[in-house]
Amino acid sequence: MAGKAFGMRLILFALFAMGALALAAVLLAWLAERRLDQTAEAYSFGDVAKVPAVEVALVLGTAPVGPEGGPNVYFVHRLDAAAALWKAGKVKYFIVSGSTDEPAAMRAGLIERGVPAAAIYGDPAGYRTWDSVLRARDVYGQKRLVIVSQRFHLSRALFLARHAGIEAWGFEARDVDTPYSVFTELRRFPSALRAYLDVWTGAPAHDRSAPVKIGVDPPS
Repeated sequence: MAGKAFGMRLILFALFAMGALALAAVLLAWLAERRLDQTAEAYSFGDVAKVPAVEVALVLGTAPVGPEGGPNVYFVHRLDAAAALWKAGKVKYFIVSGSTDEPAAMRAGLIERGVPAAAIYGDPAGYRTWDSVLRARDVYGQKRLVIVSQRFHLSRALFLARHAGIEAWGFEARDVDTPYSVFTELRRFPSALRAYLDVWTGAPAHDRSAPVKIGVDPPS
């Protein structure tokens, strides 16, 4: 009986320890996300008139098709914001960064919104925000950028960019009225922790490419 009691106490202790670790991880992720949002406050703008004029904007990718099969509203709003930068004369060129079919879809969407094809450079190796930021610096040679995405994403992107030595500002695309899922809302918290990990470890971008001179080399 004593052995069974000891075993039960050991199991309860293990469950308690696992619960405490999970709670600590959740709290740490929440604090990380809050800290990123506060840090981005000085560099992120919802009004295009307040955005500094720079040569290049980095538009962060997301799937063009939403989970219900229609246009992804996050995607649509990011392109609307990018086109607004162009129309306001705030940028001359775009890097549209994502994976698989995202850059081609962003390029087509910007052209539909009146941006010349010659002003749009596609980066097909933006697998993560960290990759997009590092490649904007190392492949496309950018030290000053306006980054376009929704605010919750911009907070992380601006943190990464500034730690990568890029003078960056954010232009906030309109958020969605109703998130697609709870997962869509909650993923920002572990992503915030990963942003700190990327900066701390100095993780390289997944793909290395030959340098591209924006405004000199033809867009891909």
